[in-house]
Amino acid sequence: MNKNTIIGFVLIGFIMFGFSWFQSKQQREQMAYQAQLDSIAMVEQMAAMALDSAKRAEGLVTDGEMSGVKVVNMPAYKDSLLTDARLAEAQIVKIGNDKLELEFTTRGAQPYSVKINDYMTYDSSALYLIKPDMSQYNINIYAGESVNTKDFAFNVHEVTDSSVVMRLPFAQGGYIEQKYWLPEGSYMLQNELSFVGMDELIPRNVSMFDIDWSFVIPRLEKGYKNEKQYSKMNYYFSGDKKPELIARGKDGSKRVDTRLEWFAFQQQFFSAIMTPGTEFTSADFSVKYFTEDDPSRNLMACSAKLRSEYTQMPGNVTVPYEFYFGPNDYRTLKSYDRNYEKIVALGGWMVAWFSRLVIIPCFDFLGRFISNYGIVILLMTILIKLLISPLTIKSYKSTAKMQFIKPEIDKLNAKYPNEKDAMKKQQATMELYQKAGISPMGGCLPMLLQMPILFAMFRFFPASIELRQQKFLWADDLSAYDSIVDFGVNIPLLGDHLSLFALLMAVTMFFYSKMTSSQMSDDPNMAGMKFMSVWMMPIMMFFICNNLSAALSYYYLLSNIITMIMTWYIRKYVVTEEKVRNDMMLAAKQPKKKSKWQQRLEEAQKMQEQMQKNRR
Repeated sequence: MNKNTIIGFVLIGFIMFGFSWFQSKQQREQMAYQAQLDSIAMVEQMAAMALDSAKRAEGLVTDGEMSGVKVVNMPAYKDSLLTDARLAEAQIVKIGNDKLELEFTTRGAQPYSVKINDYMTYDSSALYLIKPDMSQYNINIYAGESVNTKDFAFNVHEVTDSSVVMRLPFAQGGYIEQKYWLPEGSYMLQNELSFVGMDELIPRNVSMFDIDWSFVIPRLEKGYKNEKQYSKMNYYFSGDKKPELIARGKDGSKRVDTRLEWFAFQQQFFSAIMTPGTEFTSADFSVKYFTEDDPSRNLMACSAKLRSEYTQMPGNVTVPYEFYFGPNDYRTLKSYDRNYEKIVALGGWMVAWFSRLVIIPCFDFLGRFISNYGIVILLMTILIKLLISPLTIKSYKSTAKMQFIKPEIDKLNAKYPNEKDAMKKQQATMELYQKAGISPMGGCLPMLLQMPILFAMFRFFPASIELRQQKFLWADDLSAYDSIVDFGVNIPLLGDHLSLFALLMAVTMFFYSKMTSSQMSDDPNMAGMKFMSVWMMPIMMFFICNNLSAALSYYYLLSNIITMIMTWYIRKYVVTEEKVRNDMMLAAKQPKKKSKWQQRLEEAQKMQEQMQKNRR
């Protein structure tokens, strides 16, 4: 590479860095301003909700102010029992099992908080998927007048350690009942919404009722960017191969006007999934992310507006629902036989296939016997490298043969310098390859077959809950970035920290690229390719991996080291010059059979020659 080329690449690098820094600065200022507006709006909204809740608890609703005098109206309902329920004080009821601890408020007979046992947040506090009073669940139905269950305090009819039954009675007879119970050893909350003895209250033309569920998921992990990037919202149609996705790492909303089987608000490692007994007829979803500097350390505000069918029946109408509050563990989600496991991001069909059949079983098997997941990743990396070693050896053999016949290729290039002889040169090159026993795709095809493995690992490690809060060497959480230096300020492209695993990965990638670049052609046209391989790729990968999970950088580090060792061993003992020469001599003695592609090439050459004769 000449001096001008190097200077050009350096200038391009400076321009890219400067532009990125300027864009980042502009974006930070815009995000800060927007965050200020969002925070003000959020605070006002939460304050209004809190004030409204307090007023509703007292039975007072503020309608407005006039000349400095507050105008207050008492709620008016046709049903006197509804008025009493509006004024009644709310109670908190607790149920639980070995997996979950749930609190319910009688106001609305709705979930009040959700605590997942056996897991902790990054700062070692109790893990609340929904913190107390950060959820609102409402049933809206017309029963002679519009009834919103969130406005009324239900009566506790029955309560045990793992179940609760709450009822909202009506003066004309009948009641709305909410029954919740937790089976032992399950993350699934069972729910039955019943309309008992309300035949005369609910008109016969009422065929639908609405459900509004909104709640806030707090931050639970170390790195905000990583946690936000892998959080999203999913909804699933019956019979589909995978759920639909919105709001992955950014605000989003979606109106769904067709029937859906379930939906999930998904944090990086935990989810809240709702499944109706009969499919929802329509839905309106929304996700809004909080900023990193949110004082309450909230992650995402989730909202679902749903419509369910109401089937008129004499005496009692019961509509079942299920709520999953638990980890995004592939085996756990799959055990419920609802296709919940499809929310775990494993990549495209080929990558997901490899993850399901190879990576996850291998990872689970090793995890049964080894508690240190750093050792598990090491062993799994070695096994994968051994698994693909035949492809690696084949690739090196093809490269060695190409180097061996390079003088012959140069002679063909000199013999056919003109573009009009390109067909002849290509045919002669193919005959030379066939004589030497070389497949044109022999060098790159094995490498292409390894790409699904790399993508599978890139998907698997950030989504693997088994790595969450697992310590290894200097990393205190393999699912988040490792940090040996905290800058205290955000640096463009880099972040506010320095990951040692990412740095070591980049260094080993540099040395491996240096090792393999020696096999590249000395053609000046390849100088740019060498520069990209040896310098640019390690630098780019370092910036990319600095904010990703330590397990991913650690895997790439191990992969680079093991590959360098395998390369040295293959070159010294497996693909030696003598063995390559013997293979080529043996291939030359064997009878040659022209491939269909070569036959078509010869036919095309004959047609080209005939056309040239006709022109003459």
